[in-house]
Formats: sequence, C-alpha cells, structure tokens
Amino acid sequence: MVDPLAEIVSLLQPGAPFSKMVVASSPWAVRRTEMGRPFYFAVLDGSCHLTIDGPAQSDTITLNAGDFALIPAARSFATSSLDRLPPRAGEVVTTPIAAMEGGARVGDPQGVVDVRMLVGNCVMGSPDAALLLPLLPQWVHARGEPRLSTLVQLLGDETRTDRPARDIVMTRLLEVLLIEALRSSACTAASPGLVRGLSDPKLVLALRLMHAQPSAPWSVAQLAREAAMSRSAFFDRFSRAVGVTPMNYLQAWRMAMAKQLLRQREVAIAEIAERVGYSSVSAFGVAFTRYVGIPPGRYAKGEVAEEQG
Repeated sequence: MVDPLAEIVSLLQPGAPFSKMVVASSPWAVRRTEMGRPFYFAVLDGSCHLTIDGPAQSDTITLNAGDFALIPAARSFATSSLDRLPPRAGEVVTTPIAAMEGGARVGDPQGVVDVRMLVGNCVMGSPDAALLLPLLPQWVHARGEPRLSTLVQLLGDETRTDRPARDIVMTRLLEVLLIEALRSSACTAASPGLVRGLSDPKLVLALRLMHAQPSAPWSVAQLAREAAMSRSAFFDRFSRAVGVTPMNYLQAWRMAMAKQLLRQREVAIAEIAERVGYSSVSAFGVAFTRYVGIPPGRYAKGEVAEEQG
C-alpha cells in the first residue's frame, strides 16, 4: 500500500544541519520571525510555552522534557516560560538574551536554568518544498512517543559530552527526529495537514488512492464513494483535516510529481502529462504554468519561475 507521507518526506529530503542550545531562566519570553523556513524544538529539560501565529488565529502548546515540535513553514512564533503569558504578535519582548558557546542564554544570567532545548532551522533539499510544505501541518507536536523521547534523550546526551564526531551524530539524530515526528500521526498532535488526514480512517484510503493512482480521473464524488461517505461530508471532513480541498491536494501532489519527472529528463512531456492525470500535453502545460509559473518545457531546461504569491 502506498504511503503518502513517506512519498512527500522522501521528496522533501529534510535535514537539520543548523542547531543551537538554548537555556533559560524564568521569567522569559522570546519572539522570532522566520521567512517561511522550517523550525524545530527538542526539549531536553524543563517546560515552556510555544505560540505559533497562524493566518486566522494563534495556537499555544506546552512543551515538556522529551517533546519535539516542528513548524514546517514558520512565519512567526514565540516561546516563553510557564509563569507568564506568551507574547502576542507585535508585542515588544525585553527578556535579556546573551550569546554562549553553541547557543544562547535567555533570562537572568544568574538565575537557575529551568529549560534546556535544542532549536534550529531545518533544510529541505527538494526544490519542490514550496509546493509540498503546504500539504504538511502548520505545526507538529510529538509527545509521549517512546521512539521520539529516546531520540531526544540521545540528543541531550550528546550535548552534555565532547565525544568524537559529536556534531555529525547530532545532525543525524535531528534528521531522524524530523522524519519520526512527521510520520508519527497516531501519537502526534498536529494542526490541519496530511498528518491529521492520515490519522482519519475515513480519509486515509482516499489519500492513498490519490498517491497510488495520480493519473486516474478522480473527482470529489469518486473519492467520497471510496471513503464510504457522501460527497458533501467527505469534502468538509477532508478540507478540515488536511487544510485544503481534495482537488487542491491532488493538484499539489500531481505538480510535485511532474516537477520531479521534468528535472530527471528521462520521460517525454507527453508521458509525464499522462502520468499525472492530464489527457493532453496542452492541458498539462496550462495547468503546470498556472501552478508553477513557467511552462513545463522551460522548467525541464532548468529555468526558475518567479516566486508565486
């Protein structure tokens, strides 16, 4: 059976080469603004709040020792100690932050350290990241999962020692943590996205069919029948769980596949069009150009589209 999440993670090629240690003393708060880059938190000791700003509302979750949180496309977020309210967007944060070897010291430099965590930006090796990241949740919070907790503990052990190849080991552990957090849908809290859709027994079959047979002429009605639901119930349930409509999800996956095939330059454009569900090269060309920004022929030659809004 096709595993949609494994396919997307494989295409994304996630890595975590940049990390730093953050230690903090209550009370404290930090607000950051990213440019859509993935950001992660691995809590080694203590607890804190994490607030992720969304387009409609902000979500606040509590991170405890052993937890791992991932924001696949961070825009702005805040972290804070448990004894204060998380800072709102636009709020001026005055907590002192001092650089230290390998990271930062937050709060009173003479205070008792009550939180230790590894944080940093992830990288996605795929040029399709902009297409694929919207299919993932806005945030993922992994807690109470033994495999993930073990990985976080191993990370903590590495930070406390100076063994040979420590940086390499930490990088590999973080990469595995990223993949584990994304695939642990049954034991992971997540905002709408593919992870939540795959944890829904009604929706998972439809998602697997779209990935297994992307060339099929799927419609909302056909997918609803496969999920044993009415058309309207399926559409609403899919849109709430995954965060996009079924047809928008299908198009995003088809375009990501098309881009990969075009870059490989091993298959004619006519065959690519057929593989991703288009009956003609012209129909595929129109859809690809609208979605990616340039025609498939130019994309295959290595030209880059202007950033799409």
